[in-house]
Amino acid sequence: MLFTEDLLHYVWKFRLFDRTDLKTTSGEVIDIQSVGIHNTDSGPDFSNARIRIGDTTWAGNVELHLSSSDWKKHNHTTDNAYDNVILHVVYRDDEPVSDTKGRVIPTIELKDRIPEELYGRYHNLVFGNQTIIPCESSIGKLDEFTLKTWFTRILIERLEKKSEAVIKALELNRGDWEETFYQFIAANFGFKTNALPFELLAKSLPQTILGKHKNSTLQIEALIFGQAGFLTDDLQDEYPRKLKTEYDFLRKKFSLAPIDNHLWKFMRMRPLNFPTVRLAQFAALVVNSNHLFSKVLDIKDVKILQKLFTEIKVNEYWDDHYQFDKPSKPVSKNMGQSSANLLLLNTLSLFLFSYGRYNQQQYFIDRSLKLLESLPGEQNNIIADFNSLGVKAGSAFESQALLELKNYYCNYKKCLQCSVGNKILKLQA
Repeated sequence: MLFTEDLLHYVWKFRLFDRTDLKTTSGEVIDIQSVGIHNTDSGPDFSNARIRIGDTTWAGNVELHLSSSDWKKHNHTTDNAYDNVILHVVYRDDEPVSDTKGRVIPTIELKDRIPEELYGRYHNLVFGNQTIIPCESSIGKLDEFTLKTWFTRILIERLEKKSEAVIKALELNRGDWEETFYQFIAANFGFKTNALPFELLAKSLPQTILGKHKNSTLQIEALIFGQAGFLTDDLQDEYPRKLKTEYDFLRKKFSLAPIDNHLWKFMRMRPLNFPTVRLAQFAALVVNSNHLFSKVLDIKDVKILQKLFTEIKVNEYWDDHYQFDKPSKPVSKNMGQSSANLLLLNTLSLFLFSYGRYNQQQYFIDRSLKLLESLPGEQNNIIADFNSLGVKAGSAFESQALLELKNYYCNYKKCLQCSVGNKILKLQA
């Protein structure tokens, strides 16, 4: 049965091996007082271990290998970073090893000390024929406390990774949170399909320019549709022609260059999600929301945050249009609740978390998590698969955690780094 170094690390870290009459390969009695701290960077695998060998208690590092001969293969014999190794832990011992000074490193072999049940459980997880996730037959049976604790941890991991992009953009914007938030909220107005052109639009049209025209709805709409590349020479309806007249003037005034109109995608989209409709909604948000990020920081009520988006009114032209010069049946183009919730999930919660992390204010991190707990769980194929396994996502907090679990743990079979996998293995070990 295949044994991996990851499993060896796991066995050592949690002492999941028979410690009865434990001795080194040279016959010295071993007492493991502390296995040390797992090191995931370069250098020995565990640091600050405390181990009594014979009559002497040693403090130092522990190195693990599948075979003791791997010590030489990895060039540890000539690397003084390994001179403080006090114990070599191996699955199988095939030769003695020494450090740069010629000192023989005490070694213990664990091949016959690991429970067969642990082998079997690990192989079922990592090398089984599961169709959804490695632990699909067990995850639905785990206690709620284990799942919730792990969900909180991996959700924070997810937000920390995403916040790196926010902090990077903040630096490019010279510490301007409002401008950075404006760029991210714009990108998320495009959702997945039109996120890139929306992002390019926002970066080509800074808030400082929009702010100069905050009292003119027509000029703000002209700037947004013009920069998006939709105000061309062949427009027929009065409203878009007015927008074009305004934009032509403002474009020269601010030396603006519109983005490529061909970046916008309409194919295989519901008309209510057409980029022209989303741009109309975005323009209405800009018109009605000065200093939007400051409002987000101040507003604690989720329902009021939702209303920042659901109560914005788009220009009446869009009541019976999805695109310029193409009349349609009258349908409200104001933003719906589900779209607003996605913006709260993908932008507002992320920025509350990023702001709290950047300024070391736990209050805003907690508000970010609470906001996700208040939003309904997402509906997609991954969440549906977890539902079929008995793991429900009643909130965005849980659905976001499940997405992180699937994409960054289950897909890579990192069961030994996952609390769910750990629980399953320990229950059976």
